Amino acid sequence: MNFLWPQFLWLLLLAPLLVLLYLWLLRRRKKTALRYASLSIVREAMGARQGFKRHLPPLLFLLALGALIVAAARPMAVISLPSQQETIILAMDVSGSMRATDVQPNRLVAAQSAAKAFIADLPRHVRVGIVAFAGTAQVVQPATLSREDLVVAIDKFQLQRATAIGSAIVVSLAELFPDAGIDVGAMTYGRERPRGQSLDKDLAAKGEVKEFTPVAPGSYDSAAIILLTDGQRTTGVDTLEAAKMAADRGVRVYTVGIGTVDGETIGFEGWSMRVRLDEETLKAVATRTQAEYFYAGSAENLRKVYQTLSSRLTVEKKETEISALLALAGALLALISAGLSLAWFNRVL
Repeated sequence: MNFLWPQFLWLLLLAPLLVLLYLWLLRRRKKTALRYASLSIVREAMGARQGFKRHLPPLLFLLALGALIVAAARPMAVISLPSQQETIILAMDVSGSMRATDVQPNRLVAAQSAAKAFIADLPRHVRVGIVAFAGTAQVVQPATLSREDLVVAIDKFQLQRATAIGSAIVVSLAELFPDAGIDVGAMTYGRERPRGQSLDKDLAAKGEVKEFTPVAPGSYDSAAIILLTDGQRTTGVDTLEAAKMAADRGVRVYTVGIGTVDGETIGFEGWSMRVRLDEETLKAVATRTQAEYFYAGSAENLRKVYQTLSSRLTVEKKETEISALLALAGALLALISAGLSLAWFNRVL
């Protein structure tokens, strides 16, 4: 636990002094009581039979003061809170390699089943959009609350050639920020930009993307992108440059790799191709955007990955100030202390 104003914790040193003062008052009251003639009545009032009751209200009051002092120090603790995610974009690979059967019944069907189960587990207030990508990337279902529309869009996937992972990230960002002027076509087919100049700055200079101030990676809490692919980029926007665009906007890109790292040869309608999973790039995308990479080598693992993502995106751990909780606890303890004292002794403490 951390404290924003730790100097207030020095006030806790008053607690032992308050205990000593309380003990001194008890002794003083006892000596005063001995001067009265009706000594038996006084002793009964202060006797051992009421000893526990007599000390409980002051003890609760002391605990209340301690809680209020700690609250004044503004403690910070890591606690689980409902996520603020309102929109999630599923960017799913529909390249020809997704017909491989190393994930049963094949990669595409396994991905479709897992994605539909993931959507069903999300809270109803979370909007979901779907981007399908192969040689190009396109929004096949704009962000919506309708789970039925999402399932229909997933079931309509058609396999195509090539893999444009970077373009999928850019199209997902365009869906999240429709007023930003993000154009994947300009990024893919635009003129050569100066060496070392970022994609955003180049397009802003040409007026094809609105200028904006970059934010800290992972700081945008209202949306996230989940990118699932089984291959490596063969066309479209550079993957890491697209990841930088997401990072500059604070959007996390969670990457899911499905298939084999070593690769295999896929044949279809007289042509064949060698496909392999580019884990290093997917890990780099997740790291750059302050997200995570997951490997799903089987249909069961893929379902578990989506279950993990569902829990991460609906409940998140954050360092949060808990001063209000401690202040509430202190106030309740003080009220209970005063209430017991009034009920038992007809006075407050």
